[in-house]
Amino acid sequence: MVNPHKGYWGQQLRIDMRGCDIKSISSFAKIQKWLLEIVPAIDMKVYGDPIIAHFADHSPKTKGFTAIQLIETSSITAHFAEEIGEAYIDIFSCKSFDQHKALSICNNYFKPDFWKTTNEYRGQDNKE
Repeated sequence: MVNPHKGYWGQQLRIDMRGCDIKSISSFAKIQKWLLEIVPAIDMKVYGDPIIAHFADHSPKTKGFTAIQLIETSSITAHFAEEIGEAYIDIFSCKSFDQHKALSICNNYFKPDFWKTTNEYRGQDNKE
C-alpha cells in the first residue's frame, strides 16, 4: 500500500470499541486467534510470540485481557475490559497498512455495538 503522506515515520490506528461480545473479549483463545489473523491481513509479519495476560482483578471496570504482539515493523496492543464490554486496540507500524481491513477483522471478532477510530501518520512534517 502506498502512503499518500510524505515525511511520516509511522501509521497508528487506535480503535475504541463498546458493547463488545463479552464471550469474545473474555476468551484467551479468541484473542490469540484474532492476533494470528490480523497480522497477515494487514500485510505484517509476526515477531516472536504474543503476550496475553489477564489482570487488574482489583478493578471490575478494567479487569480483563491485555494482548501484545510485536510485528517486524512495531506492535499491536489491546486491552479488553470484560466487565464493561469494551476494547481498546492500538496498531502502530513503520509500514503503511489498510485501516479498513484492520477494523473489519476487529469488528468480526469482537462484534461491538459502537466503535471509534483515529488513524494518524506519526512524525509527519506539519509544514506540508
